[in-house]
Amino acid sequence: MTPTHVEHIGIAVTNLDEAIRYWEDVMGLKCYAIEEVTDQKVKTAFFKCGDVKIELLEPTSPESTIATFIEKNGGKGGMHHIAFAVDNTDSALAETAEKGVRLIDKQSRRGAEGLNIGFLHPKSTLGVLTELCCK
Repeated sequence: MTPTHVEHIGIAVTNLDEAIRYWEDVMGLKCYAIEEVTDQKVKTAFFKCGDVKIELLEPTSPESTIATFIEKNGGKGGMHHIAFAVDNTDSALAETAEKGVRLIDKQSRRGAEGLNIGFLHPKSTLGVLTELCCK
């Protein structure tokens, strides 16, 4: 597996509307998509900065992993994960597992923007929650 590029950086937020205003008004970026991913219990907003996307994630349920992250972060949002584009998510997950990396997802699942996604556990990735994804 060799990632082709950074696909996006995920940032957990407590209020998506306020966060969108910040990224648009202060950073000068334009929100191009808002989407709810019901099975992940999040609402997302996307921005482009050069070739990299910024994904804002607001929990839609207290059971969301994003809600748990925010709670563990003192009730504040923050950098949640970095996502790398790969040619095939399932193959990349299998390859990383063979190398001893602990997986959150053993098989890919559907994520925002129709991507096939899978996460590597931060305990095996030097503390960085890492997402692998492909179209």
